[in-house]
Amino acid sequence: MALRIGSTVPDFKAQTTEGEISFHDWIGDSWCILFSHPKDFTPVCTTELGYMAGLKPEFDKRNCKIIGLSVDPVEDHEKWSADVESATGHAPNYPMVGDTDLAVAKKFDMLPEDAGMTCEGRTAVDNQTVRTVYVIGPDKAIKAMLSYPMTSGRNFDEVLRLLDSIQLTAKHKVATPVNWKQGEDVIIVPAVSDDEAKKKYPEGWETRLPYLRVVPQPKD
Repeated sequence: MALRIGSTVPDFKAQTTEGEISFHDWIGDSWCILFSHPKDFTPVCTTELGYMAGLKPEFDKRNCKIIGLSVDPVEDHEKWSADVESATGHAPNYPMVGDTDLAVAKKFDMLPEDAGMTCEGRTAVDNQTVRTVYVIGPDKAIKAMLSYPMTSGRNFDEVLRLLDSIQLTAKHKVATPVNWKQGEDVIIVPAVSDDEAKKKYPEGWETRLPYLRVVPQPKD
């Protein structure tokens, strides 16, 4: 199944480092970041797991749960956790899905259906496409997807910035410009007429082009 922005995220039941979960039920009414890894005990992913653990309080403030996935058994995830803490100072403080039969990776279209039914004997290169970040809304729809090669560490500060933008634009009829950060000016979307914008923004806005109207970020 090809996944796109707007697709309902696949549901699944799986064992994790925090027990068995049913994914949709586990998300509940929260936002969610799912980030996947091709193999345990790999160098780039080790740095990512630790950094994400340190950043977790920021995601908590935004009502956003974090969950990792790696194509290995939960027992290996638990052993890997000690390495992550040793290397980064932070042990994973969020569940890690064990995907020993590759079922979840296939549901998320990260591995082809003919990839087999076991993680045994597979290398990180075999699983190199299992390296995606999914931003998921409380409605269980995919809001953003970012895929990375194995050699490039992910920027989770950017994922947090992206979440801020998505949450803001889900609540208000605005868009965020290039390199936007929390608290900076935003764009009134073209679908909002000037008359409607006057009601929402009685103090006015800056018109840079007929279709580019800039206004301070809504505070509520």
